[in-house]
Amino acid sequence: MAKVIKEHIHSLLEKGLRQDGRKLLDYRKDISVEYGISPKSAEGSARVRIGETEVVAGVKLGMSTPYPDQQDSGSIMFGAELSPIASDRFEMGPPSIESIEIARVVDRGIRESGAIDFKKLCVKKGEKVWQICVDMYPINDAGNLRDACSLAALAAMKDAKFPEFDKVTGIVNYEKKTKTSLPLTDEPIEVTVLKINNDFVIDPSCEEEEFLDARLTTAFLKDGAICAMQKGGKGALSTEDIGKMVKIASDNVKLLRKALWKLQNTKKQESLVHVHCK
Repeated sequence: MAKVIKEHIHSLLEKGLRQDGRKLLDYRKDISVEYGISPKSAEGSARVRIGETEVVAGVKLGMSTPYPDQQDSGSIMFGAELSPIASDRFEMGPPSIESIEIARVVDRGIRESGAIDFKKLCVKKGEKVWQICVDMYPINDAGNLRDACSLAALAAMKDAKFPEFDKVTGIVNYEKKTKTSLPLTDEPIEVTVLKINNDFVIDPSCEEEEFLDARLTTAFLKDGAICAMQKGGKGALSTEDIGKMVKIASDNVKLLRKALWKLQNTKKQESLVHVHCK
């Protein structure tokens, strides 16, 4: 059966078509972002939908001891939990290779962008710093979890507010949030492109991901500059391939950023906001 599906996908791609009717370089237009979906259990949260792919992300902020070589800087950690609720190909248990890879891809895009001023997370040099924990939970995998997780993580970070902290007692009051947001200086957005045979495909379906030769995820800053890249898959990519894939990603990053920026212009953070980008 797998061989039949693979041959069908290859046949369609050769004609410039895909199983869902899109052309090879068509990103799904039904992209939505919701902020503040879990205001009581997380300092920041968001839900992202790209077509039928759905991911929820949450941010927790806690006190931590700084790393020995970064005494005046806070830290950040990313985790992705791929459970059977999202797809029957995922299993319960320890983190899978794919979940670790997704977390690393998102981590690289955020960290390499320099989008967080970690020094502003320092409470007392050498003793106390804020640690940001970002967890991503796919609810439904209809393809392209990497882009969806990256966008959900960024949206949750934008939504986050620090809880009250008593510097005298050292106690964090998670029942009360301040109006202080995370020190974000940029908004890196990741876009993934696949190479299947000699064709390039953006915003892949699950079936397309299953039969990829190579994958390239590129992270872009607000000004369009590239801040990170992650290659996946067993196939090789030539310099020409990489150039083409980066150009395809760059041409589509505005679609994802539009969902994020529209929400900035319309929301008052006390209420839930739902934005559709069509």
